[in-house]
Amino acid sequence: MNPSDKKFINRPIANDEDFWRIRQLLLETYPITPLCFNWEPRRWDGRRFYNANPSWEASRAGVGQMWETEDGRLIGAIHPEGKGDAHLQIHPDYRHIEDSMIAWAEVNLSAPTDDGVQRLDIFVHEYDTTRQQLLAQRGYKKMPWSGVSRRLRFDDDRTIEQPTVAAGYTLRITQPEDDGDCDKLAVLLNAAFIRDFHVGAEYQTFARLAPSFRQELDLVAVAPDGSFASYVGIPYDEAIGHGIFEPVCTHPGHQRKGLARALMLEGLHRLKALGAQDVIVETGDMIPANRLYDSLGFTETSKGFVWRKTL
Repeated sequence: MNPSDKKFINRPIANDEDFWRIRQLLLETYPITPLCFNWEPRRWDGRRFYNANPSWEASRAGVGQMWETEDGRLIGAIHPEGKGDAHLQIHPDYRHIEDSMIAWAEVNLSAPTDDGVQRLDIFVHEYDTTRQQLLAQRGYKKMPWSGVSRRLRFDDDRTIEQPTVAAGYTLRITQPEDDGDCDKLAVLLNAAFIRDFHVGAEYQTFARLAPSFRQELDLVAVAPDGSFASYVGIPYDEAIGHGIFEPVCTHPGHQRKGLARALMLEGLHRLKALGAQDVIVETGDMIPANRLYDSLGFTETSKGFVWRKTL
């Protein structure tokens, strides 16, 4: 039977079992869709597990709707990440249900702006003309805010530079069961991204429970005073041979020392030794960061923009 002839039902994302079913959908569709068409598994793991409280309710992972065929096959899900946005995860054979998914999101996931206007944002890659056309038909407008995905493929001919660590600094893996390491990482994240909400417990939960977390790929540069100066996390899914640099950051007081570059090079060596097929890094128009990624061999593979509808 042609997928478009099948009937489907939709229901709320209700529990932890639904989380794992959606994660499996992401793994199944990764090899058969363009880069970042659906979320990569680490991002989904982060929504569920990057939380000081590991409970399902605290993660808000259940906010959303899922679509299934009559025989119970999961074919799509839609959910928010922030306020007033929607993200589609869908099997490419069932794109005809996107209109109903977006219609559901407009009713259930839109949110008021500061001036009281109701709106919904959906991020779309430039290669996805099908979704762009659908959104345009539904009254969405393309916004100027973009995001970029860069990829590095591993092959036998690729030579990876050896990392060099600045004098006085040391490179090592994190110790998630050490509360001191967790707290130092939270301090670094808050300083690097100009935030104040990170705490050690959220990282510890992710390290303990997220299937994409790999301690041997979780790298820090330690400053002479023992604080964390730079951090590169590299979640990895062995089933699809896919890694992601998330996050890449350096404390403002330790920048311009090549620390992030050294950590990324070390990570590339470790990924290649594990047999990884590829690794990505997602970024925007951050020129210094992109210069670093380009110098390491990453190439831009996709770019996307937010599309917005005022309801």
